[in-house]
Amino acid sequence: MERRTIGAGALAVGAVGLGCMPMSWAYSGSRQRGEESLRAVHTALDAGTTLLDTADMYGPFTNELLVGRVLKERREDAFVSTKVGLLVGEQHIVANGRPGYVKRACDASLRRLQTDVIDLYQLHRADPEVPVEETWGAMAELVRAGKVRALGLCAMGARGGRRSGARLYDATIKQLQRVQQVFPVSAVEAELSVWSPEALESLLPWCEARGIGFLAAMPLGNGFLTGTLTPGEGFEPDDLRARHPRFTAEMMAANQPIIAGLRRAATRHGTDVTPAQVALAWVLAQGRHVVPVPGTKQERWARENAGAAGLRLSPQDLAEVGELPGALGSWD
Repeated sequence: MERRTIGAGALAVGAVGLGCMPMSWAYSGSRQRGEESLRAVHTALDAGTTLLDTADMYGPFTNELLVGRVLKERREDAFVSTKVGLLVGEQHIVANGRPGYVKRACDASLRRLQTDVIDLYQLHRADPEVPVEETWGAMAELVRAGKVRALGLCAMGARGGRRSGARLYDATIKQLQRVQQVFPVSAVEAELSVWSPEALESLLPWCEARGIGFLAAMPLGNGFLTGTLTPGEGFEPDDLRARHPRFTAEMMAANQPIIAGLRRAATRHGTDVTPAQVALAWVLAQGRHVVPVPGTKQERWARENAGAAGLRLSPQDLAEVGELPGALGSWD
């Protein structure tokens, strides 16, 4: 698989990463099976994927434990990214950016991941009660202590209040400017896909200008862009898509022209190429430091997603996909 760099430190990763969250959190709890998920991670590593993206809040904690079982056997094959800054309660999620907590949380993540060092440690959300410079300073101390190799920041993104235009990521860019004065940012993780391209307006150009890696979260639109979901089929109550306005039966049906466009591009590359691979290849084409991180818990999809790294879209493909109609059903 093609290798891409994360940050000025030239940390190399496979061009397509693996989002581990669905294995333990947010998607169809009845379908989360540990052994199947472990096979999916091994399959991704075998296919050249190296970036494994997790967080302490996924589960909470159980996702890091699962990834740790793989790292115990294959640490040299993997680039592990985990996150800090969010605490999960019974019915709520709160931010915690206090320096003492950050350091304790890192030690706990290292134990669960069964590793001596985290390749990329990301601030999941800034704590409104703590200056972000203090949180970032504590994370920088972890780098100096040899517990972490590089630091990243997760953008709030459209779901924190979707707006049109370049202003969408203004708050994130201001945060990045502040923490850059403390310690270099190696990567930013934010939503980017065919149906959520907002990061292209300001956030991705900001990162590119500074050699900062961009981890494209939800590059398959929470599964919609795979073309495998049936409008009206419904989702389990614990599945985040059960409350997502783009996943009502009406909106899924209305957005089918997006899938049709991806299918048209896929057919030009052979019968084995899928809409999902076209969607991932489109993300890959947005910049040489862009690494899509599709989430899955199944071997089949992990293998298919990794295969997108070898798909080269033509100028015609890119133009057609870029001109597909915008997604209907936003968070407004």
